[in-house]
Amino acid sequence: MITVVARYRVSEGSEDLVATVLAKHVAATRLEPGCLRFIAYRSRTSPRQFLLYEQYTDEEALASHRETPHFREYIEGTVVPVLDERVFDFYDEVGEP
Repeated sequence: MITVVARYRVSEGSEDLVATVLAKHVAATRLEPGCLRFIAYRSRTSPRQFLLYEQYTDEEALASHRETPHFREYIEGTVVPVLDERVFDFYDEVGEP
């Protein structure tokens, strides 16, 4: 299993657009084979901040996710152009066999 945590800070005025697009992206991603969990959060104290928590069965499932039409449309086509900051990291569960 691989876990991805991504943090986005969107440009001012893009907050609601990104929230709407991420909701669509979450729904589509959860239907992918190999996706175990996909949750998007919006900060209550800083509405321009978003956090995505993703879990996939393996590296192949993550790579497949990044090739889907919805990833290209929603993330690359809509979200990325309005980002001020994008930080993400990959995690392995401690103690996982």
